[in-house]
Amino acid sequence: MDTDGHRTDLLNVVDVEATCWDGQPPPGAVSEIIEIGLTVVDLAAGRRLERHRVLVRPERSRVSAFCTELTGLTQEEVEGGVGFAEACRLLAREHGAGLRPWASWGDYDRHQFTRQCGATGVRYPFGRVHTNAKAVFTEAYGLRKRPGMARALSLAGLPLEGRHHRGEDDAWNIAALVLDVARRGGWPATSG
Repeated sequence: MDTDGHRTDLLNVVDVEATCWDGQPPPGAVSEIIEIGLTVVDLAAGRRLERHRVLVRPERSRVSAFCTELTGLTQEEVEGGVGFAEACRLLAREHGAGLRPWASWGDYDRHQFTRQCGATGVRYPFGRVHTNAKAVFTEAYGLRKRPGMARALSLAGLPLEGRHHRGEDDAWNIAALVLDVARRGGWPATSG
């Protein structure tokens, strides 16, 4: 525990899905987060504790047929989600996003939050400690090229659980890869 009583061995693994198109977005549309998957990992115990899903209602775009085919998410489904500002508040309030270190597969998720927070004036929900799990996995396995999540699971001998390109399932699978790397002694020490 740190001096404020927060567990320092917990890590939030985050994966987002965003509106996307087969080609260029329609005029005036921008890529927006529509689902946030979050898995809480207890690094000390070596296990995944919780999985969460937050649906986010887009304001400047719609879910395309291409996006539905990729993620399984529909416009009707995400319309029942919360606004982006509320999603960020929820991450901070319920998941300690500003306090816990966090990880994602690559830097896309971190950059998408940075872009969307900047464009909407919403406070960035995460703290400063972020780990690019893809880079750490690549180094731990001595690979020359960074693999996608599904390929990494295969290399680690782990199953792909759930649906690929679904935020909640991808966060759960990335968390399994984080734990695999941690067991190999390759996960970096995190400090808030």
